[in-house]
Amino acid sequence: MKKFGLALGSSGARGTSYIGFLKALEEEGLKPSYIAGSSMGSVVGACYSLGMSPSQMMDEVCKLKFSQLIDVSLSPVKNAAFLRSNKLIKKLEEYFGEKTFADTLIPFSAVATDLITGKTVVLKDGDLLKVGVAASSAMPTIFKPIDLGDKCLVDGGISCRLPIKEARDLGAEIVIAVDAMGSTRVADKKFNIASVLLRTIDIMDGEINRYRVKKLKPDLVIEPNLGDMSQYKFKNFDFALQAGYEAGKNNIDKIKALIK
Repeated sequence: MKKFGLALGSSGARGTSYIGFLKALEEEGLKPSYIAGSSMGSVVGACYSLGMSPSQMMDEVCKLKFSQLIDVSLSPVKNAAFLRSNKLIKKLEEYFGEKTFADTLIPFSAVATDLITGKTVVLKDGDLLKVGVAASSAMPTIFKPIDLGDKCLVDGGISCRLPIKEARDLGAEIVIAVDAMGSTRVADKKFNIASVLLRTIDIMDGEINRYRVKKLKPDLVIEPNLGDMSQYKFKNFDFALQAGYEAGKNNIDKIKALIK
């Protein structure tokens, strides 16, 4: 059987669907040999790589409260972000502790974007949370960038929505890319200044990702059917988990055929 790797993409709240996808794989006796994650994909991927089961992750997500994550910055200009990461890091420490990349049971890497060079940075050494996941999911202007040596790191999704090459570089013979963002959808015509900015980012991201997928050619791309669920609103988790689960079940035969 060929070793397969998962490329779990950036996707905000929609990325909780990856947990349902992993649950579907486990029910079929399938487990990835490698995982590469971007942004929310790095959060889910890191937890799973450490041995946290999809059921455990589902339970944690469903009882998560928005107030546990929000920590408004008193100096947003100085900190280069509207929110501090203190509460988020504290919550994630419950799962990660002081684990490093070397502690993962499944080889794992995360991607971030260096604001200095504009390039994608692959993270696979050091503190799993404070270096890897925190940098990969540091959404620009929302969470403070992570300083790492001469690098200033923010969300991996800015430069690499789907870490296909990174999963392949870990050693995967077959790469299955799971993209919770999917294709750019038709939007509501009502816009305000915030929604115009977010919509612009989504369109640019969609075009860049379409080009990268065409160039890097993953063996299979799976897009959970999440409709118009917003990646920016942390709710409807049950819906996302079920959509990911169904996407996994619907593609099991294809996955088995690829890795046999």
